[in-house]
Amino acid sequence: MRIILADNRRKVRFALRTLLTQQTNLEIVGEASDAQDLLSLLETTCPDAVLLDWELPGMDIIELLASLRTLCPGMPVLALSGRVQARRAAMDAGVDAFVSKGDPPERLLSALRSFTPRQTGS
Repeated sequence: MRIILADNRRKVRFALRTLLTQQTNLEIVGEASDAQDLLSLLETTCPDAVLLDWELPGMDIIELLASLRTLCPGMPVLALSGRVQARRAAMDAGVDAFVSKGDPPERLLSALRSFTPRQTGS
């Protein structure tokens, strides 16, 4: 599964990359620190999933989700947040899954594995 990490904190991206690259069949194909970086990445590659910091700077989150869906239809979006109470807003906004940054790593891996990779020509 090809994944883009989108979080404004370098340490969080590093921790996620470290965890995910140790897993079989998970590949990080890009990293973004803000909404514009993420959209630019998606113009050149549509990954199998995006790990999206719910508080990613640079654009209103609802507008960002709409842009993600336009650029890569059918691509699952997993929202991450340090605020557990953001779960409802994220799910109501249409993300495919939500994981708290405080959850054990197994929760994130389980959520990712629940996504079926899309068959694309990207």
